[in-house]
Amino acid sequence: MRAVVCRAFGPVENLRIEAVPEPVASEGEIVVRVAACGINFFDGLAARGEYQTKPVFPFSPGGEVAGEVISVGRAAKGFNVGDRVMAFIGFGGYAEQVAVPARSAIRIPDAMSYDDAAGFVIAYATSHHALKDRAQLKPGETLLVLGAAGGVGLTAVELGKVMGAHVIAAASSDDKLRLAQHYGADELLNYSDGDLREKVKALTGGGGVDVIYDPVGGRLAEPALRSIAPFGRYLVIGFASGDIPTVAYNQLLLRQAALVGVFWGNFSKAEPARNAENLEELLDWYSAGKLRPHISETYPLDEFQTALGRVMSRQAKGKVLIRPNGGLA
Repeated sequence: MRAVVCRAFGPVENLRIEAVPEPVASEGEIVVRVAACGINFFDGLAARGEYQTKPVFPFSPGGEVAGEVISVGRAAKGFNVGDRVMAFIGFGGYAEQVAVPARSAIRIPDAMSYDDAAGFVIAYATSHHALKDRAQLKPGETLLVLGAAGGVGLTAVELGKVMGAHVIAAASSDDKLRLAQHYGADELLNYSDGDLREKVKALTGGGGVDVIYDPVGGRLAEPALRSIAPFGRYLVIGFASGDIPTVAYNQLLLRQAALVGVFWGNFSKAEPARNAENLEELLDWYSAGKLRPHISETYPLDEFQTALGRVMSRQAKGKVLIRPNGGLA
């Protein structure tokens, strides 16, 4: 089979498609023929050796997949050949087939496409865990989402509305903000001119925001933190800007605010029962028509560099996918 292979940390341009052996389902595993794989920012970080987890060489990037079960290992209970599944796997998704621990796989609802499934788990589960578990977002509170048209940012806008918040979507262009508005944002804030703090102040009447969702970091962090309301919660999701900011701790003290880290991958491993409950709630909302994954671009495996480049350069809106087998019905 074909897979994208990383043999040493370095520029993502060094990644190559190679012929590799087909995976075999060991005990507790299933093998999935990959219909679609979600592209995430951490895929590129992992290839460069800049991610928190350092996979063993050689490896394929790709943390979330959807496809059809083609073999089932011993003790992999609950799955049969032909089942439609999605899974969070960490690495290995840029491939035509992948072995998946059965405990990490979820049956895809009948009404959900492979594309929606491949773009669902990481983005929605991250934002849901952030807003529900870490921020304890309450109906009527004001939520500021930075990078509001990106893969996780757009789901935070959508989930914030489902959870009853007043949502301010912040992004770097009016085109991105129009997408956030389509997904329910109440207020739109273009921060391309660097005037984020004053714009938040105007939108909130000087009161600030209760929860800040920040997957960007960099220069936006300080003005965002200075816009937080008393007893607010600042969610640290990631650093898509490439810059880990320095925190003005005095702002946390003055506002009695909390700086809250969010790492859904660790949460899902440490508390699998709670994570399963969260995923069930998300899938219920999807089935009820409350959630609509925005799949903006799809590419064949041969064009993985283009797909990954779109995400790493923050040009993409919503989710970008690759289809290693050309997509499945």
